[in-house]
Amino acid sequence: MLKVLTHSWPLLMGVMLLMVGNGIQGTLLGIRGNVEGFSTYQLSYVMAAYFVGFLFGSWAAPRMIRRVGHVRVFAALGSFISAILVIYPVYPDWMVWTALRVLAGFCFSGIYITAESWINNTASNDTRGQALSAYMIVQMLGIIASQVLLNVPDPSGFALFIIPSVLVSLAFMPILLAPTPAPAFDSTKRLPFRELFRISPLGCAGMLLTGGVFSAMFGMASVWGAQEGLSVRDISIFVGALYVGGLILQYPIGWLSDRMDRRTLIMGLSAVAAVVMLVAGLLPLPFTALIVVAVLLGGITNPVYALLIAYTNDFLSREQMAAASAGLIFLNGFGAIFGPTATGWMMETVGPRGFFLFIGILYIALAAYALYRMSRRAAPQVTGSFRTVTPNASPLAVGTVLDEAAKT
Repeated sequence: MLKVLTHSWPLLMGVMLLMVGNGIQGTLLGIRGNVEGFSTYQLSYVMAAYFVGFLFGSWAAPRMIRRVGHVRVFAALGSFISAILVIYPVYPDWMVWTALRVLAGFCFSGIYITAESWINNTASNDTRGQALSAYMIVQMLGIIASQVLLNVPDPSGFALFIIPSVLVSLAFMPILLAPTPAPAFDSTKRLPFRELFRISPLGCAGMLLTGGVFSAMFGMASVWGAQEGLSVRDISIFVGALYVGGLILQYPIGWLSDRMDRRTLIMGLSAVAAVVMLVAGLLPLPFTALIVVAVLLGGITNPVYALLIAYTNDFLSREQMAAASAGLIFLNGFGAIFGPTATGWMMETVGPRGFFLFIGILYIALAAYALYRMSRRAAPQVTGSFRTVTPNASPLAVGTVLDEAAKT
């Protein structure tokens, strides 16, 4: 790992700054939107728009890179993000914010793909797995750190929009000045969705459902907190706990998944998450208990995402894995588009508790479908292909992680 950090620290530092900037943006808009008087449903469109842009960016960015190169794409998209972040407080209109969030999602998707291909290129065959693990850890640490920064200035002012703009601008320096040549970029082919569903119905349905869970969790958590009357400090702690949970539980759940039927684990974790969400949605819990809820929710959602990819890969040859992962990530992104809007509708209908109830419904559906699929065919041979991967990662990073897993 020391060798990896020695060669990749500029890139990892840049990625951490990017994640700090992006993490502040996601939580801050929910808080500031409440200050500006936006309705829950209006904010749900603002939050969903990011995932629309991210999904489109994952398709368009590789084409842009092949046309003009990594450096130009990175600089152009980074400039857009810095500008977008300071425009939010200038035009506090939910429709303007929705359009800006589409652009932000598109730009961040392209930047992640560019940075990840660089990180992949700096590693050797012996260190690539460690480099990608370090990358995933840095992603989570960056977002956790962003929640701390939320407590410094007043969210009703300009400072919290300027800080992420500056951090995103600074993130380009270590990446663009790193003494590593821009790598060649190969786009990832996709399996037809009909073939992908034939191979793994649970993988496809699960990725759609977890897309909704992930976007509801991280898109609407700050909106829920603002509706509940939580302070900025408490909201930042709650959102940070979601990521801390993913960081803590990813490895032990991954270790279990390589030693048992992954479907049993997916079903069990989904059932636990559903129960926790229903309890949080139906009972008045103290804030300390809500932090435990956040840790469990984040600690289940991130590993379940990786479990679904690993489970699908149990049915694939190594040559099919990259194409299948691209299709699964597309399904996850498509599901993510509807998570915030559906959560917003639930919160408008039943109040803030709709945040937990909607996520609980999705996990009930996933647990039930996993149980159904267990009755339809025998468990595959476990390939040991589980690797730490988060829903924030682009198709490039996921494909590379799974390629490394297939070699072991």
